[in-house]
Amino acid sequence: MTILVTGAAGFIGFHTARRLCQDGHEVVGIDNLNDYYDVTLKQARLKELESLPGFRFRKVDIVDKPALLALFREHQFTEVVHLAAQAGVRYSLDNPDIYGQSNLVGFLNVLEACRQHRPAHLIYASSSSVYGSNSKMPFSIEDAVDHPISLYAATKRANELLADSYCHLYGLKASGLRFFTVYGPWGRPDMALFKFTEAILKGQPIDIYNQGQMARDFTYVDDIVESIARLRTRAPQADAPDKGCNRLFNIGRGEPMALLDFIECLETALGIQARRNFMPLQDGDVIKTWADVSALTEWIDYRPKVAVSTGVAEFVKWYRQFYQL
Repeated sequence: MTILVTGAAGFIGFHTARRLCQDGHEVVGIDNLNDYYDVTLKQARLKELESLPGFRFRKVDIVDKPALLALFREHQFTEVVHLAAQAGVRYSLDNPDIYGQSNLVGFLNVLEACRQHRPAHLIYASSSSVYGSNSKMPFSIEDAVDHPISLYAATKRANELLADSYCHLYGLKASGLRFFTVYGPWGRPDMALFKFTEAILKGQPIDIYNQGQMARDFTYVDDIVESIARLRTRAPQADAPDKGCNRLFNIGRGEPMALLDFIECLETALGIQARRNFMPLQDGDVIKTWADVSALTEWIDYRPKVAVSTGVAEFVKWYRQFYQL
């Protein structure tokens, strides 16, 4: 099989491409290597991937429809794992055009390429941010998600609806994954764990929003990747009219952790006490997330394995090694 992984130089894309190569598949990874965060980190991820048998990298931007279609014609992908996107809730407040291009135009291009070349399964990234300020806990895929509170969330919900349309019209088989606060080695510098670690090691205070009264369903990246690996062979079937051929799944640990408890895990892993700078809630932020993962458990026997304390310690170990600290 030849599998396309978009956003292969990104955090989840890197881990996914590596796992698929380790499982013996041919993987073509694409990325535009933009400078949203440190490009040298993306290049380091690619260097790791390019040492693996079966991996090939192509610098392709999903916004470039002719280049994307040419790639599909060349490889006739059996499956597509679409993880490329402009990430970040806060960045979307000041840079909306980028989200419209990458997350809307880019995703539509991916759908068009799949319509023309018919991979057996399209797996695409959504986000827990689509739940917005929903107060019902835990968040269920059956919940209404009609009021996103950030542009990023709105683009991810739009992806789900676009996929629904293409599956209905053209018989594509797709799985949309609502990721819940993914963390782990090789993580993104704009994420809290990375920023907290960097600040603490430099002796700088960490900014804690909403006076620390926040909670997240922190999900270790290996649990995410295991889910993707299992989902590959479980494409939704059009003969299930109650579910359709575009299914949505939450991927989280299934239990929220208070942000202050998460910070304590980091302090323990670093052996350093953080200096804390408490701040008000930021625009677009959600106070609490909590995933109902029962649909994913039923579909692929999903059972997250990595405790938060263990996952944070693994991130710190990687961070110290990568930055030689």
